[in-house]
Amino acid sequence: MTPKLLQRRRERIDELADAGDAGVSLAKDALRRMRANPVAITGAIIVALFVVLAILAPFLAPKDPRTQYAELKNQLTPESIPGPMPGFLLGSDQYGYDLFSRLLVGAQQTLIVGVLATLIGVAVGCTLGGLAGAFGGWVDTALMRFTDILLSFPSILLAISVAALFAETNQWTVIIAVSMVAIPVFARLLRGAMLAQRHSDHVLAATALGVRRRTVVFRHILPNALTPVIVQATLTLATSIIDAAALSFLGLGDPDPSRAEWGLMLAESQQFIEVKPELAFLPAAAIIIVALGFTLLGESLREALDPKKRR
Repeated sequence: MTPKLLQRRRERIDELADAGDAGVSLAKDALRRMRANPVAITGAIIVALFVVLAILAPFLAPKDPRTQYAELKNQLTPESIPGPMPGFLLGSDQYGYDLFSRLLVGAQQTLIVGVLATLIGVAVGCTLGGLAGAFGGWVDTALMRFTDILLSFPSILLAISVAALFAETNQWTVIIAVSMVAIPVFARLLRGAMLAQRHSDHVLAATALGVRRRTVVFRHILPNALTPVIVQATLTLATSIIDAAALSFLGLGDPDPSRAEWGLMLAESQQFIEVKPELAFLPAAAIIIVALGFTLLGESLREALDPKKRR
């Protein structure tokens, strides 16, 4: 076989690998199956409503969530917190802020914490997992031992330990602490998926034809190993929101009471739960519902992308 013909065959293999399946793609088939799944539809509706409310919260909030209103603050007593009244749909919180406006704006802050923590976890975790899966050998061993150390800690204990390292806590310390929990999960997941792809037929064929290692990794292995990472990112959003609320509840979040965030609102309301239970129940219910929505969507996406369940 002449070198020219061999080069032409290599280019043809790369083109076929990049083009993918000419039939129904995995993404289209997964979307079709999710549209017929009531659980997926329920999760998608919850997530969509949460995202829309979070984005539009500053415009939908009837009052300034950082302003202590005199008509509310003047009625505050150790035994009484004002309830619903004209102009204040849910009344006051323990500081004289409008409770309804703070719940709306708190959705935005919760989304920011969850998304940024997940993105940092995905970026760092996939970098570690990608290096381990691509190079193998001592690189794989060193990086996986590091992730094993992180995985040896219970997730909430690891987040607490990282948050406690900072002299002053704020929103960014919470994001960093929560993202540390997700890093070993994504590292292990991507590394395992890449190792499985290394033994697939199209990767073995490209390697046998002498395609460069970098091309094999970035064109043939990595794109096909990202599907489980995308699914896990959806599920991690739910756990990130819960972990961030747990840190705030334990006093390791942003201590500024004027900042509206569901976890902080839940933590600050504990001593007033007998006076006005809504201060704790409403943000807690919001956290549970949003986490449930991401969980339902993530689990449905996992099932829809499972090749064993494709029809």
